[in-house]
Amino acid sequence: MATTSRRRLPALLGRRGATRSTPVPIVGTARLGGRTKHLVKRLQPGDVAVINHVNVDRIAAEELINCGVSAVINASPSSDGKYPNAGPLMLARAGIRLVDAPDTPVFDLLRDGQQLTIDGDGAVLVGDQEVLRGRLLSIPELEGELAAQRERIDEVLAEFAMNTVEHVRQETDILTGSIDFPPTRVSFRDRHVLIVVRGERHRRDLKALRAYIRNVRPLIVAVDGGADGVLEAGLKPDIILGDMDSASDSALRCGAELIVHAYPDGRAPGEERLLEMELPHTVVPAAGTSEDVAMLMAHEKGADLIVSVGAHFNLIEFLDRKRGGMSSTFLTRLRIGEKLVDAKGVSRLYRPSSTLMPIVFFVVAFLILVTILIITSPALNDVFELFWLKVRIWLGI
Repeated sequence: MATTSRRRLPALLGRRGATRSTPVPIVGTARLGGRTKHLVKRLQPGDVAVINHVNVDRIAAEELINCGVSAVINASPSSDGKYPNAGPLMLARAGIRLVDAPDTPVFDLLRDGQQLTIDGDGAVLVGDQEVLRGRLLSIPELEGELAAQRERIDEVLAEFAMNTVEHVRQETDILTGSIDFPPTRVSFRDRHVLIVVRGERHRRDLKALRAYIRNVRPLIVAVDGGADGVLEAGLKPDIILGDMDSASDSALRCGAELIVHAYPDGRAPGEERLLEMELPHTVVPAAGTSEDVAMLMAHEKGADLIVSVGAHFNLIEFLDRKRGGMSSTFLTRLRIGEKLVDAKGVSRLYRPSSTLMPIVFFVVAFLILVTILIITSPALNDVFELFWLKVRIWLGI
């Protein structure tokens, strides 16, 4: 619970001066957001991010680090210990002060825009008044917790596998191809399709694929928040598919076709946002995740190759995304087969042809042509000799 005692900041700083190992106070502007992926869009360097995020995953940690925040106050446990979650340790190693306060009404005690001082022992002050106290997470502590979680990974794996098998029967539509995909303006037939998902590495993958994208010009399908990543890379998505809760308004208005991923029973909460924005769209009811549906759509519509960017492939990534199983992903990969390639594989295998050789060939051919013209034309020959004479005089030869 929050403490109501008052502490004077000068006295507090005086005690710190005597103990060199105690971290110095951090001062920053509070920015509150219940959803981290939405909050990062308005964070500025030096801000204090106030979040409510159980298990801060790698993607969220990377985005907070890129924003340059000075501290993070979490109203939920940054890691609940159920699986090896490296997100909190990433923040701490980046020099960001991380304070957990799961038993404190953080969002009632703090206001957006307040100047906060975060003590070296987890106290948060507004002015000279302590308004709450949380648990300061240190690097050694987080390293120890992560090591202990990794030792118990077999328990997590067993539960994950059981959930996967349990849900396979419920999502057999993915394997049988009975999903009714809406018609699209763009054609997938015999084209390469780039599926971009908001993931830990989607920015790096897009950067590595620049030559491939420039030369092959694949159809770009962005999955929800992946649309912003595509635009940040200087590209434009042809289609945005998802539940429409992560993509920004500007991304949704970029001109791409919008396809709302609905629940199998037809419920589509994300459609309300598009209706309010008066944006044309279609709906596809389907089991599984939006990235699975995007890959299946590309496959069913005749794509020649499907390249995934930022997609989730390992156990930790699935757990980071709050998934207890991977039935839909397993069935999707099983159906698509060899058509699906990860971005890293493409960047390693794709070697664009050199653009220098055609230029060299053109220059050599041009020089040969000019030489022939000079030799066969007396007038040009006289001009060349006069030009060469002036060059020799200028050089003093």
